[in-house]
Amino acid sequence: DPQQLELATSSKRKLRRFIVIDEVVDELYGSQVREYFKQNNVQHQILALPTTEETKSMDLVLTILQEVQKFSIDRRTEPIIAIGGGVCLDIVGLAASLYRRRTPYIRVPTTLLSYVDASVGAKNGVNFLQCKNKLGGYTPPVASFLDRSFIQSIPRRHISNGLGEILKMALMKHKGLFDLLKRHGKYLLDTKFQSYSSSAGHGDAALQTTRIAIETMLEELAPNLWEDDLDRLVDFGHLISPELEMRVLPSLMHGEAVNIDMAFMTYVAYTRGLITAEEKEQIIQCMRGLELPVWHRGCSLSLIKRALMERLKHSGGQTRMPLPIGLGVA
Repeated sequence: DPQQLELATSSKRKLRRFIVIDEVVDELYGSQVREYFKQNNVQHQILALPTTEETKSMDLVLTILQEVQKFSIDRRTEPIIAIGGGVCLDIVGLAASLYRRRTPYIRVPTTLLSYVDASVGAKNGVNFLQCKNKLGGYTPPVASFLDRSFIQSIPRRHISNGLGEILKMALMKHKGLFDLLKRHGKYLLDTKFQSYSSSAGHGDAALQTTRIAIETMLEELAPNLWEDDLDRLVDFGHLISPELEMRVLPSLMHGEAVNIDMAFMTYVAYTRGLITAEEKEQIIQCMRGLELPVWHRGCSLSLIKRALMERLKHSGGQTRMPLPIGLGVA
């Protein structure tokens, strides 16, 4: 809104920002974040919190809101800033959507998974009664700031975890992205998605991969932001994984659980004659190359049945099951 922008920039009032940062990210980058606001003469409060799947609850949302209330922000011109992984962005998004019915917020993803997944779209939420994201809403951020330099400090397993969501978009929509992952997967893991001019034979694989993943995700989400249409390709890998992930916490990360779901559904697609044996093998080999698990002992037949029944209940009684019908086609 140009009027609000004019109001914010011409105001004699000092700029103020409330920032929620994941505590691990705070240890790594907190001093730089504080220095940034200091240099720009911004009055700020930074709240560092443990944002994990186990702490992703309404209790944490209320903790944030109590501090927001004390800080006293102007909900028109002072967006809340979330700096962290997907869990942090989800929790802060829900807190912002509840405060005075809707307060703007900004997402700054710091993991590969949140960079290509949580940064895009409108959803936010918390876990409830051992169910993943059972409470939440659809409130998009006013902006997402994407900076891949954050990713260089996360462990290799977290890079692999994010590659699970990138592979999802490749299998559903983009054979070129699948080929990129097959060809450069190990290089992307080794270099932690940083861009190097000396990377002979790899080009800027990190930039290409993340850009295509985000663009294909946006293509799917933008026309159906509030999920009125339940035929969603982005649900691939998300049929049995929510149940599995919550059941075996903390042994599987989100992208790993998603990949196990995708591996199982790849076999379903093969068994139903939708993909060839060669395509099935290519997919499973690519997953292994990205160092993603293709199975977990917690993924029993009873868990799969229970997850699919839960899915049926929330899909208007129709078995909406996205499946590959080739490489990059679904």
